[in-house]
Amino acid sequence: MVSTRHHPREFPSPERAANELAKSPATTNPNSRKWVHTPSAALTIWLVVSVPLVAWDAGYVLLRPHSMPGGRFHSPIWAPYALYGKIDYIYGWPAFNARNGFTAAQTVLNLIETTGYVFYLWVVYSYGATVVASRGQRVKKGLLWFLKGEKVVAGRIGAIALMVAYSMSVMTLSKTILYWLNEFFSGFDNIGHNAPLDLLLYWIIPNGAWIVFPSYNIYTLGAEILNALELATPRQKVGRPKST
Repeated sequence: MVSTRHHPREFPSPERAANELAKSPATTNPNSRKWVHTPSAALTIWLVVSVPLVAWDAGYVLLRPHSMPGGRFHSPIWAPYALYGKIDYIYGWPAFNARNGFTAAQTVLNLIETTGYVFYLWVVYSYGATVVASRGQRVKKGLLWFLKGEKVVAGRIGAIALMVAYSMSVMTLSKTILYWLNEFFSGFDNIGHNAPLDLLLYWIIPNGAWIVFPSYNIYTLGAEILNALELATPRQKVGRPKST
């Protein structure tokens, strides 16, 4: 999170921001005007893995019935859904033939979330900078740096990225819980036919990941937002000068 005082619309270069932060770390000084977002390696890795999976899933749903078994696009891209459609009928022929709109509706929300996550990843890579001891020293960006490097995103763009990632994580968690509750209140209409082991391996564990990781992201990103709010200086109200 960053302070936007003095230059609220300026997006400083990553190298400049990192060098300034090396001289006066903002996260430990409540009187400092320099605030930064520190991307979590766990969040970055999760998004790098989950974003392509969600895009793959969205392609299957929106291209039905052509992406389903027997369809011209089914093999090899969406061949695994031949099994999953039998595990979870919401992805299989029973829901499609019944014109159940829940699958496509949640997919549209998935695409909104994914757009936000892609924006966040782009900001981290484009504006992220590693704080270095020597001024002017550049750190080469690459996959390892992107996934594991200790970096910060300074400026208003860092604040926007933080809010987007937090909002999309809340959206992901809420939608996933709704997905589970839909099964509970329908008497497990789409998954109740499975053997316990199949249900655990093919439905509970895969779908549970979209509860565990977004919950962790909400916790870490929310803590960063709260910390910034606690240390923020209230804005001074600008009033009219008193008449004499």
